[in-house]
Amino acid sequence: MEGAGLPGLVEARLSRLAPDQRAAATAAPGPVLCVAPAGSGKTTTVVARLAWRVATGADPASICALTFNRAAAQELQERADAALAELGHECGAVRVRTFHALGREILADAGVDVTRIVERTAVLTRLAGSNLPPVQLRHLDDAFTRLKLDPERGPAPTDTNTHAAFAAYQQWLVQHDSIDLDDLVALAGPRLQADAALLARWRARTAVLFVDEAQDLDKTQLDLALLLTGERRDLFAVGDDDQTIYAWRLADVRRVLGLAARVPGLRRIDLETNHRCAPEVVRRAARLVEHNEERFDKRILSSPRNSGTVRLLPDPGDEVARARLLLTRWAGEPPDERHAILARTNRELVPFAAVALELGLPYRVEDDGLRWPDERALAALEAADLHLPPLVAVQRAAFGARLPPEATADLLAWTAGCRDLAELRASIRDRTKAQQRLRQDHANLTLATAHGTKGLEWEHVACIGHDEGAFPSGRALREADDPQRVLEEERRLAYVAWTRARKTLTIVYDPGAPSTFVLEAFDTAELAGS
Repeated sequence: MEGAGLPGLVEARLSRLAPDQRAAATAAPGPVLCVAPAGSGKTTTVVARLAWRVATGADPASICALTFNRAAAQELQERADAALAELGHECGAVRVRTFHALGREILADAGVDVTRIVERTAVLTRLAGSNLPPVQLRHLDDAFTRLKLDPERGPAPTDTNTHAAFAAYQQWLVQHDSIDLDDLVALAGPRLQADAALLARWRARTAVLFVDEAQDLDKTQLDLALLLTGERRDLFAVGDDDQTIYAWRLADVRRVLGLAARVPGLRRIDLETNHRCAPEVVRRAARLVEHNEERFDKRILSSPRNSGTVRLLPDPGDEVARARLLLTRWAGEPPDERHAILARTNRELVPFAAVALELGLPYRVEDDGLRWPDERALAALEAADLHLPPLVAVQRAAFGARLPPEATADLLAWTAGCRDLAELRASIRDRTKAQQRLRQDHANLTLATAHGTKGLEWEHVACIGHDEGAFPSGRALREADDPQRVLEEERRLAYVAWTRARKTLTIVYDPGAPSTFVLEAFDTAELAGS
């Protein structure tokens, strides 16, 4: 029945899908979890299902698709509009929203003034005074998010200072008739539950609910989605347990693994083929993530039409030498092909920005956290007494800006070639301007952390820093309440990074102390031959 009586353009769209994609796109209405590994074409499948549901009788005004950020929402809205235009519908016929945007609309419908949204850290600074250390500010911000969105993962009751600060913050919001960003989602569910007419109205508007990146749902987002679907459960959730990498944003792989327990009649449909990566990349990435215990039992296949390779590259030991080796190696690649250097942290990318400047290579960044030098110290250096020795000026600026030790070390190293503070400041200004000119949104070279790459792809990818204690993060494991769960998330993070590569994947590692992940994905003989 899936193809009977369908408009020709919809049938044509379905005919272009792989068999597993088509099975998901045309699954009978009801609760469906589509498990979509990296490169399996989940967005293509979602758009095809949207078109199929409308073509088979669903009212577009009753369809809502939820995503996690505005960029993803915009892309899906544009693709959905194009697909439904083939059926004669206007742009926006299907509602595509982020969770925050949907929460805002629900609260506005409930009579809440959603124009008074405050920036939390600004309020905390105002309440605590300007002397609140940045580390403490980040701690409170994170703790408050947990208390609003997942109280069970919030600070312990014995942490009376944090709870008192939270109470004071909440009181300030009430007194100023304001809400913060987390409230857009946290308050939406309770408002719906307290107002039957409001709930009925929004259930009608979300009668057919799509949820993208289901593995990243926090508790409040999942609760809201299930509240909206009600008992009818016309839900199409798409995600990948192997790409759950945002525990710090309250994602928990157990949430998607246990979804069937919360949604009676949930059908699981797997997209099995990675259409993006070369078979060897798929094989190594799958071999790595198979070491995780908390995951679905599934197959991850590759397309025989793709070609490429995986390279092991021993680290030369010097950060700048490593950066120069990789970037000059790529100089001979086709100029229209895109490259990416992926790292566990922004700190590891700094030498690549320096070498890119040396070589005059334009590059783009996916994370504003990549800064050289640390911009928090620049203002202090600009205002410093010119009579101060450069070393003293940098130390004072770093202390005032509360820079981490590695950033301070980088700035101190910069002083070596400068005779006085004036020359240092001029050098920083000149280099900063030169790097700003090289940062181009459409550059073929990208510098990014692994966390910032989900949904992206490049022809050639180099993943650096696969060393013991670095990736997986030794610090994250040491500080973890459950090291095994953190190790599995770090492994998923590596899987995400590796599967960004369409053609070649280069894994850079220390042969004297290779990462656990290198040892899991490669045999001893392969390492010896690298």
